[in-house]
This record gives sequence, C-alpha cells and structure tokens, in this order.
Amino acid sequence: MRRWLDDLEQYAVDVILEKKNGARAVLLRAILKLLSFIYLSIVQARLHLYRTRIFRDRQLGCPVISIGNLTVGGTGKTPVVEKFAIALQSGGRKVAILSRGYKSIDGRRKRKWWERLLDDGKDVSPRVVSDGETVLLDSAASGDEPFMLASNLRGVAVVVDKDRIKAGLHAINSLGADTLVLDDGLQYLPLKHRLDIVLIDRQAPFGNEHLLPRGTLREPPKNLRRASYIFITKCNGESNDDLIRRIRRYNRTAEIIECAHRPLYLRHVYEDKRVPLSYLQGAYIGALSGIAAPESFEDGLRKLGAKLELYRRFADHHRYTAKELTSFIQRCVRRDVSAIITTEKDAVRFPIVKPLSVPIYYLRVEIEILTGHETWEQCVRRICQPPQVIMSGDFAKIGF
Repeated sequence: MRRWLDDLEQYAVDVILEKKNGARAVLLRAILKLLSFIYLSIVQARLHLYRTRIFRDRQLGCPVISIGNLTVGGTGKTPVVEKFAIALQSGGRKVAILSRGYKSIDGRRKRKWWERLLDDGKDVSPRVVSDGETVLLDSAASGDEPFMLASNLRGVAVVVDKDRIKAGLHAINSLGADTLVLDDGLQYLPLKHRLDIVLIDRQAPFGNEHLLPRGTLREPPKNLRRASYIFITKCNGESNDDLIRRIRRYNRTAEIIECAHRPLYLRHVYEDKRVPLSYLQGAYIGALSGIAAPESFEDGLRKLGAKLELYRRFADHHRYTAKELTSFIQRCVRRDVSAIITTEKDAVRFPIVKPLSVPIYYLRVEIEILTGHETWEQCVRRICQPPQVIMSGDFAKIGF
C-alpha cells in the first residue's frame, strides 16, 4: 500500500512538472489548473482576513522568527534553520524550534471526543523531540527535519505539533525558551511573526510558476512582499541580477542575502566515522535519495569529482524499508561501486541493515553566506538585542 502511494505521488509530481505526456497527463494538468484558481482564491482570502484583523494572530511575548518559502520543498531550508538557531544561541538567546513534523507518526493514544470535552477541550501536549540536552524521539515520531535539527543542535529545544501556538507556549513555559524559530512558517498565520525569512531556490525560484495543485507554488510570487529578509539559496557563483530584479518587483525593501550549500564532509550512516570530501575524487558511487530536488544532490556529487555509476530516487520523505535498501546495496555490489552516498535527511530514515557490503555515507552540508554578511549579522543582532524601553516622565520611549 505504501509503495502504491509513493508511486502515485511520484506520478503526480511528474505530471505537474510536465515529465509525463499523453492525453491523460494533459487532461490532468487542465483539471489541476482549474483547481489552482480555487486554491488561489482561498489563499488570498485567508491573507485578507488576517490583514484586516477579522482573523487575529496571537503573540506569545517573545520573538518569533519564521523561516519558510513560497514553494513546496527543495529550497534547502533545514540548514538555514540550523544556522539561525546556532547564531541566536551564540547571541545569548534560549532558542526553541517549532515544526509541524511533516509525515511524522504520533504513536500516543488518540483520545476520544468525550475525553477531550471533559478536559475543557485541551489536547495532548506537543511532542518534544529535544529538550536541548537529549534527543527524546526517533525520526519516525518527530519527522525528518526536526530529528536532524535535534541531533545536530545542543542547547536548542525542538518541539513538534501542528498547532504551533500550543508548541510555542510549551517551549516557553516548560523549556524556558525566549526565542522561537518557526520552521516552514511563512504560511502559518495564527502566530504573530516578528520577522519573515523567505528562501528562494536560485535553480527554481518560483517552482514551475504554477500554484498548487497544478504547480509547486504555495502562494503567488507577489506575496513575497511579506518577507523581511530574502535568502537566495543554492547559489553557484553566477550572477543573480535577473532574479534580484524580479524579486524587487514584489518586494522593494527586504534585505537580500545570497548563500550556498557548502559540503563539509562525509559521515558514515551507521558508524561514528567521518571521511573527507577528497574521498569522492574519481570514485564510482551509487546515489540514493528521497528528497524534493534529487538532481541538485546528484549534480553536487559530480562537482565533487564523483563518478555516478547508478542512482535511485524515491518520493520526498520516503521511509525506507530494509528490503529496498538491501536491494540497492546488492545492485551497487554488482556494479563494484566504492560507496553509497545519500543525504542527511535520507539517512535518518534508513533502517539498520547488516551485514553492510558497501559503506553508506551521507553528505554533511552547511549554509555559507556569499554576499550580505553585514546584513546577516544585522539580522541576528536585531533579534538578539531587541530595542530597549527608556522611561521618561509619564511616557515610555523605544530606543533603537
């Protein structure tokens, strides 16, 4: 059943990205195009209701930094969230990351409706992936990105719940957080954002230019006007002038920072072992991934000097089975590859397979600021050093 759902999801992606042709694919795209007009109306109506205060957002008494994007997946958001958390922590803030835990599995007992009613409507508490000291949940219970963040960040709490207001209150009251980073939060309007950090993938800035479900855009590009700062990700040293000019059509004031995903090293999936990137020079490898933009990952391996002998792609957030992993390992053995390389996000979803005939490593990356260093530092200071209230007579003045 799961394999069938994965295949269906991949077929839908191929139809949307026009990798499938034929009468059926063309008809589906036409239907999806009509549905996208309905979706657009709902998105814009929702924004209007919040903008006019008919729907009210809630403030939690501490800075809330939203990091998100206009498109579905593929912008490299998790390393940016990690970079922000580290910088804010270094600036003296007690940080908690709030995530919805996409495709996570809550194994706790579901309460009946009468149990929730007798409890004054209160729901079960949010899932704490990490309290800042200990990782408390696995990737299945927390979701890929929250588990990665919890594993890589010490002193930073990670809390998962679809209701980010509830998650934020728990982080503040139970975990002592004074700064909240809202992972994938641009579209989460019930919680007031102090800053909106919006990521744009240089390789596909606005997806395929169509809104869901016909395309990969969650919102039309003009909604980029809500951004406080814009990060252009996956830069490769080439000029972004054309993209920046288009961005300025939608947002004339947001600061723009250009950055790249810099590979650091290879790490064994099952062992505490690091390997330098030079290992990939001239090596015949197999690539295994279940992410939104597998081509970007595979091209990155080639640029590091690897010879991609074979690869296997799964749907985004695919949870691997031992059979699938073993099958790919056997293919790699027959092709005499040196190693299997995967992404860190995929590695957290791998089952344990023994014996391991071919070593499996994941590529550890971090965000590197290419242009806008001063803007980045100013952004962090703006959060870590909030304006002071200066009392003068009967009035309070804000000092900036």
